[in-house]
Amino acid sequence: MVACVCYALSDYIGYHVTALLLLVTVSFIAMFCDIFPVLLAAILSALIWDVFFIPPRFSFTIASPEDALLLALYFFIASVNGALTYKIRQVEKVALKKEEKENTLKLYNTLLNSLSHELKTPIATIIGSTDNLLTHSSKLTEENKKELLSEISKASIRLNRQVENLLNMSRIESGFLQLKKDWVDVSELIYDVVNRLKDYTKEHPVGIIIKDGLPLFKLDYVIMEQVLYNLVYNAIIYIPKYCVISVRASFLNGRLVIDVEDSGAGFPPGETERVFDKFYRLKDSKTGGTGLGLSIVKGFVESHNGTVQLENMPEGGAKFTIEIETEVSFPSSLKNE
Repeated sequence: MVACVCYALSDYIGYHVTALLLLVTVSFIAMFCDIFPVLLAAILSALIWDVFFIPPRFSFTIASPEDALLLALYFFIASVNGALTYKIRQVEKVALKKEEKENTLKLYNTLLNSLSHELKTPIATIIGSTDNLLTHSSKLTEENKKELLSEISKASIRLNRQVENLLNMSRIESGFLQLKKDWVDVSELIYDVVNRLKDYTKEHPVGIIIKDGLPLFKLDYVIMEQVLYNLVYNAIIYIPKYCVISVRASFLNGRLVIDVEDSGAGFPPGETERVFDKFYRLKDSKTGGTGLGLSIVKGFVESHNGTVQLENMPEGGAKFTIEIETEVSFPSSLKNE
């Protein structure tokens, strides 16, 4: 292609400029091809330049020693330039693989450190409490036994939550996440989630604001329950005591819109774009957590062909906004189905 264009313009650009254009073409090929196609391109470009551009044209004969030297230099430069460009590309690939390996190792260490804490702590609590119940049962009062059983229950719930997060992330990444959609009352969904978190909301009051006349939405109830649970639980963990959490639901422009807002300090500048990354945790955040909760939120919402966004509020605090466009049915029409 380049040779054809140069041939058409040969009366205007001359064969020296053509050589430079062919050299650039060989360098461009070297950016994308292996070494053998690059060397082949260098050889062919030298032959094309000789036959079609160096006088006398249409023969391998070269009239002047200067042109013969130029052809030899052209072939040498094209070959070396192509080989060096290919070599640079290979070095960049090796550097990229090394960087990816380092990032993978970093993520692995992050996950391992998080799991070592998040799994070891509840397991240690369960083992310690059960050991006390088994070995010192006769010395424990009924109140002591209730406290130990309560610790076992909390530790079991915490352990189960982390295992669920890992399984959910595995389902998302494997592509085997299959939704079981049915008609969902969003009001019931939100109240169920808040009720599940009642042990954590004593110091973090949760306000529920649901717009009147909401239709039923075609959603996967279990998946959306996990989405809201993760968002509200995330707010409970990171905002100060007695900051208010608000959950709003509305139907706007044919979309289900759910807002989870808090009156905390919000997110640091530059952090709002990264909070949905897998294993990502805020700088200087409290220990604990695997950094999977918000990643799961994003994956589950997107599996419903929806979006989730985070923004800091001007008056303080953060707001997560979920928007899902799905089938709707108002109660009156559902009765007639």
